[in-house]
Amino acid sequence: MTVSGRYPIPSRRQRVEQVIQRSRFVTTLAHAPDSDAAHAFVQTLRDEFPDATHHCWAFVAGSPGSTSHIGMSDDGEPHGTAGRPMLTALLHSGVGEVVAVCTRYYGGTKLGTGGLSRAYAGSVVLALKDLPTEERVDRCAVTVTVGYSDVDGVQRLVSEHSWVLADEDFGTNVRLHLLIPADELEEARRHIVDRTRGSGVVEVENRSD
Repeated sequence: MTVSGRYPIPSRRQRVEQVIQRSRFVTTLAHAPDSDAAHAFVQTLRDEFPDATHHCWAFVAGSPGSTSHIGMSDDGEPHGTAGRPMLTALLHSGVGEVVAVCTRYYGGTKLGTGGLSRAYAGSVVLALKDLPTEERVDRCAVTVTVGYSDVDGVQRLVSEHSWVLADEDFGTNVRLHLLIPADELEEARRHIVDRTRGSGVVEVENRSD
């Protein structure tokens, strides 16, 4: 079981537009839990704006500031003037699992390398300013085995905490399959033992995913 901290991630897409020296920059942010999701989102924007001059992008598919799973592309802009500034903005945003695509419609006026870097970085910063976020929580899959007389008590615990009841199996005993925040696991175990007067069995499931 790997326990990593809680951190903000995008709760929905965010889009901003600005015109800089006649070029139109459309910047869209979204949740990217992994690199596959990030690349799929880039393709979605290519399909949405097929006539754009450039679709520059960057993503951080991990915790805020982590460089373990990152990516970027200048998509035809001069090397280092788009993807890298966009990635730098994401890495300093305090938001994790985020992808940014900056769609540019060239307006006929060259911005120069410095101007391009400021335009792409600034577009991402502008989009991040009002990005709606939610807390990402690592959860452990847990099986709780209880007698029928204790089912209601454990179900009340679920409703009292930020646990998720994923499934229930009714046999000789009742097996409740729960998703519990990893940093609450030991506390949850104590609650369940107390509520069932020591008869409840709590097991962390081995998950291959």
